Amino acid sequence: MESWPPGASGPTEAGRRLRGLRGADLAASASLLSGAGAEAGCSAPAVAAVLPAGGSGERMGVPTPKQFCPILERPLISYTLQALERVSWIKDIVVAVTGENMEAMKCIIQRYQHKGISLVESGVTRHRSIFNGLKALAEDQPNCRLSKPEVVIIHDAVRPFVEEDVLLKVVTAAKEHGAAGAIRPLVSTVISPSVDGCLDHSLERARHRASEMPQAFLFDVIYEAYQQCSDYDLEFGTECLHLALKYCHIKAKLIEGSPDLWKVTYKRDLYAAESIIKERISQQICVVMDTKEDEEHVGHRLEEMLKNELNHVKVTSGRDLQQIILEQCYNFVCVNVMTSDFEETQKLLNMLEESNLSILYPVVVISFSSPSHQEACTSLLDSLIHQRADSRSKKNYNSAACGAKSTFTGR
Repeated sequence: MESWPPGASGPTEAGRRLRGLRGADLAASASLLSGAGAEAGCSAPAVAAVLPAGGSGERMGVPTPKQFCPILERPLISYTLQALERVSWIKDIVVAVTGENMEAMKCIIQRYQHKGISLVESGVTRHRSIFNGLKALAEDQPNCRLSKPEVVIIHDAVRPFVEEDVLLKVVTAAKEHGAAGAIRPLVSTVISPSVDGCLDHSLERARHRASEMPQAFLFDVIYEAYQQCSDYDLEFGTECLHLALKYCHIKAKLIEGSPDLWKVTYKRDLYAAESIIKERISQQICVVMDTKEDEEHVGHRLEEMLKNELNHVKVTSGRDLQQIILEQCYNFVCVNVMTSDFEETQKLLNMLEESNLSILYPVVVISFSSPSHQEACTSLLDSLIHQRADSRSKKNYNSAACGAKSTFTGR
């Protein structure tokens, strides 16, 4: 097993606000899992995650395994790792990858500053890969450097949009029931063909559900199931919940999942995933000003214009560049009024460079050095609205119009 130690501190996306369960219950459960409840005498279960990532991506129809396909120049699996890393109560993440892709995976971990990731060699099937990941967490294995968790999450490397709330739901349910998994309504009716290619029977769609990821298990339950698993199930099976039922007689609790749990399977899914990521990182704009609070400052007038015109976007302002960067905003309007040499913009760009924020996502900076005229604000607003669409596919983008300068900081 390859264990990757925590790297230098780098950008990690802040966890999204928990939603789905009743707010107080969800916050309390998250607090318990993160260890904050220990002071009250509660014992926080240790949680780890296993990601099988040894697939060849045959259905994708491209030579690169889908988990390594780039989205906005960043491998798909990196987004999935980030989604798990931002959940503070997940202590270890084990990725099962083929021997030939082991070095590539190490490079991804280093390049995107992923932390607490351990690598194991995958098996020839999905179940064998998961089993290898579980062995890395089991205390009965030689040279084990990881602690056995109480609960283990099994997730797909190609489901990058998993949220903390659904992870919390399945972990909480697994602790109570022994196993739990996300489900979604069936989109299409499932039919069973006969050996001669004719319809044998169909399933009533309303009574059945699609099994999704993530799933969670008491570690001892799923590890015992894999230890008892037949070669046939290891070779041809795909459902972990079924193994817990078949070999440990554990009936999994089924948790309704969100539409974001879909799996990147075909080439068209890469474009869909890219669109979702672009939309998410375009939901916040920060106006950076180079003067103290002043209601007449052009930056404040611009901020109000943006709030009025972009109702679906969170618009904030501030002068503390360190705090602004920590809030993980990727779109900036830098207003330079006190100086004409874009001094404030240069400070922002320097800090963005030091933070490595653009390693994770494209960053757009629009630098504004113009008198406080309505026409200039309107011109800048038009520039900002169209900037993301125009610059996403480019590494470096510069333009000048009406005293505004736009810079796209890419990878």
